[in-house]
Amino acid sequence: MQHWLCLFAAILFEVSGTTAMKFSEGFTKLMPSILIFIFYGVAFFCLTIAIKKIDMSIAYAIWSGVGTALIAGIGIFYFHEPATLFKLFFLGLIITGVVGLNYSGLSH
Repeated sequence: MQHWLCLFAAILFEVSGTTAMKFSEGFTKLMPSILIFIFYGVAFFCLTIAIKKIDMSIAYAIWSGVGTALIAGIGIFYFHEPATLFKLFFLGLIITGVVGLNYSGLSH
């Protein structure tokens, strides 16, 4: 259970780091620029702990897929980026792929 919590934390810190990138405005804002490295450092630390017990392929697929979906949601709802039909369709494919990979790992 601890490893799944670490994976969840890794996702949240990675999303926070990516959001800080947007707020850094190309490294022109000091605090968001610093936070990028802190958030990504913690994210990779947590991911490293998670893959001690979770298959790397499953953990990374969940980390990247959920992170991508969350960032897309933040972009759409917070930064008012367009929510096109194609964007939503392909986000659905990412989520479907993550779910499929997760179920494929249940046999062992």
